[in-house]
Order: sequence, then C-alpha cells, then structure tokens
Amino acid sequence: MMQQLKIDIVSDVSCPWCIIGYQGLKTALQQLDGEIQAEIEWHPFELNPTMPAEGQDIVEHITEKYGISIEQSEQNRENIKQRGLTVGYEFGHRGGGRIYNTFDAHRLLDWAKQHNKQTELKLALFDLYFKQGGNPSDHKQLLETVAQIGLPIEEAKAILDSDQRTQQVRAEQQQYQQMGISSVPAFIINQKYLISGGQPPATFKQALQDIAEKELS
Repeated sequence: MMQQLKIDIVSDVSCPWCIIGYQGLKTALQQLDGEIQAEIEWHPFELNPTMPAEGQDIVEHITEKYGISIEQSEQNRENIKQRGLTVGYEFGHRGGGRIYNTFDAHRLLDWAKQHNKQTELKLALFDLYFKQGGNPSDHKQLLETVAQIGLPIEEAKAILDSDQRTQQVRAEQQQYQQMGISSVPAFIINQKYLISGGQPPATFKQALQDIAEKELS
C-alpha cells in the first residue's frame, strides 16, 4: 500500500547543506518508489537576514561568523564539495564568491507555489548561486532564472518591484522559528516528525520508512 507523506522543507537558497540534504531525500524517495509518495513544499529561512545588497566576501563572512581560520574555511568548503558529489550535486569551482541577501528569492518561491513550480525554481536558484556564482538578490538574475523554468516573468517582476508576498514570507519565517527551527535544512514530515541536516540517502530512507510505519499504525 502506497503511503502518502507531506514533507515541508525549511531552507535557504545559499545553504549548501540544503541542496545536499534535498539530493539525499530525492535519492531515498526514488529508492522507495512504490512504497512512499511525497508532496514537497519549501519554506523560507534566511541564513543572513541583515546582509546588505552588495553582499560580503564568503571567506571573510564565514571566518567572522564562525570564528574559524581561512584554512578551516577552505577545508569546510572542500568537505562540502565532496559531500555534494556523493549525492550527485557538483558545486561550482569558484575559489571565492560572496554571500548575499536572499529575501527576494524567498518571495518568488512563495509565489511559485501557485504555479506548481516551487521545487523547479528552488533547484534553479541553488544552481544560480552554487554552480553559476550568481547573485540571488539581483533582480535581473532572479528574472532570468524565473524565465528559464517557464514561469511568467511579468508576474515575477511585479512582485520584485513591490512588497508583494513580504508579509507571507515573514509570517512563515516566524512560524518556523517559533517551532524551534534555528538551523537548516529542516525536513518536517506530516507536521510531526523532524529530520535535520544534510543527511545521506540511507538515513532519509530509514527515517521515512519508520515514519510511514508509524503513520499506518
């Protein structure tokens, strides 16, 4: 009997562990095809909500934020790159890069739900940032990404040129903060079970099977 699960993913488009986690989840769901069917919805989380428009050098930002050395920062980036490869995601080869504000990207993701293209847009935004070295706060690049996956560009432009969906995104952020979500990715299953972090496929598979069994009992 096919078990239906609702999976709410709280994440940011500039979070490498979020795409690693999603890739692990996707692989697990493929392995569970015929057993579990998932409805996925993405929810906003800003790693750096006060980041100015021009962004900040990524090495400078990471060493300041976490109090680590440049060497440790570079080692962490290499570890992330290797973990990405294990789940089929190749991060870009840029040595540096910048951290940007992602609020406008989250407004577009909220809008994309009504067009049933939220996951497509989320993955395209991950690629914009991680593969292309793009800026997910730049309106021109956001609109190009929207067009790339076939979403109506004029609707997206109207959102970016106004404060549309600002309240919705802020409310969702507050909701998940109040639920205790303070780091991402967070995978909430059927609004009851939490899987945290960029877990490997085997961990997701076992957790989803355990949850499906509990839901049937």
